[in-house]
Amino acid sequence: MKYLITGGGTGGHIYPALAIAKEIKRKDKNAEILYVGTEKGLESELVPKEGFQFRTIRVKGMPRKINKESLIAIKELIHGINDAKKIIKDFRPNVVIGTGGYVCGPVVYMAKKKKIPALIHEQNAFPGITNKILSRYVDKVAVTFDEAKKYFKYPDRVLNTGNPIRKEILEINKEEAYKVLDIDKNIPFVLSFGGSGGQKTLNDAMYYFIKESMGKGDIQIIHVTGKRFYDEFIDRLKKDNINLNKNIRVFPYLYQIPEAINIATLVVTSSGAITLAEISAVGVPSILIPKSYTAENHQEFNARAFENKGASILVLEKDIKENTLNDIIYSVIQDKERLAQMASKSKKLGKIDASERIVELINTIVK
Repeated sequence: MKYLITGGGTGGHIYPALAIAKEIKRKDKNAEILYVGTEKGLESELVPKEGFQFRTIRVKGMPRKINKESLIAIKELIHGINDAKKIIKDFRPNVVIGTGGYVCGPVVYMAKKKKIPALIHEQNAFPGITNKILSRYVDKVAVTFDEAKKYFKYPDRVLNTGNPIRKEILEINKEEAYKVLDIDKNIPFVLSFGGSGGQKTLNDAMYYFIKESMGKGDIQIIHVTGKRFYDEFIDRLKKDNINLNKNIRVFPYLYQIPEAINIATLVVTSSGAITLAEISAVGVPSILIPKSYTAENHQEFNARAFENKGASILVLEKDIKENTLNDIIYSVIQDKERLAQMASKSKKLGKIDASERIVELINTIVK
C-alpha cells in the first residue's frame, strides 16, 4: 500500500509524522511511504536522514493581515496546489496523512479533491489554522487533547489518539540513567528546559532559582538553556561569581533528555506538544511555563489542559518575577504526597500507543 505523509515547519509537526511513518513500516514492511514537505523547512533535513523518500512543494505561511506578503503567499499557494497535484498523480497514494503546518494544506486538500482517503493529526489543545480548515474535508481527525475537539466543525470525525512519541523514552533503564547523569536518587532532582530551542523567560527564572540553591545539598538541578542562550547564561553566572557544582549543572543542549525525564522528581518546561506527550508517557509532575509567542498561543492551551487535570502547575511568562520559581519548586518537591498525585495524574494523560492508534485509524478509512 502507498502512504503519502505531509507535515512540516517545526519539529512539533515533523516528529509525529516520522513516528507514524515508522509504525506503518513496522506493521507493513512492504509499505511505500512518500513524505512531502518544503525545501527550506526542517523536514528537508530530518526526513531524508530517516531513510524516507522525500519530495517538496512550494508554499508560504499566510500573514494574519492583508499586505504585500499576502499576495506572495497566495501565489505560492497556487504553485503548491499544482505541485501537490503532480506529486499525487505520480505517486498515486492509497491514503494521505497530514500532521500540520502550511505544507499540509495543498497536499491534503488536493488528495480529497481526488477522492483519496485522508486523515490529519492535531498535536495541540488549540488547533492550528491549517488543520481547522482541512478538518472540513478529511475522513478522520486524530487529536492529542480532548479540549481540541470543540474547535472542529465535525466532532463525529474526531478521535483522541494521543501524540506519537519516540519509543526510547519508554525503554530507559532508570538505574543506568542515574549513573549516566550522575544523579543521586535520594535527593530531589529538578530538570528544566525550554523546548529544543530554549526559552529566555524560563532561563531568567531558573537563573534566580539556581542562584538561591547554591550551597544547598538538598536539591539537584540540570538546566538546559538552549544553544543560543547558553553563553549569555554562563557569562551571567560568572559575573555574579556563581560557581556551579556537581549538584547544579547547566548545558546548552542535553542529548540524554529521555534519561533525565525518566528519573526527574519534577520537570520545569514550556508546554510544546511533544514535551507534554513525553513527560505524561513517563508520568512526571511538572511546572509549565508556556511560550507566549507561539502560533495562536497554543502552548497556554496545552498547559491549561494539564493544569486542569492536576498533572501540572501553570505559570504564565507575564507573571514570573525574580523568586517566582523558588517558592513554587520548593513547595512542590517538599510535599511528597502532592508529587505522587501529580505524577499519577500526569501518567493518566499519557498515551504510549499513540502511533499504533493512529495507524489503526488510518486503516479504517482505506477502502
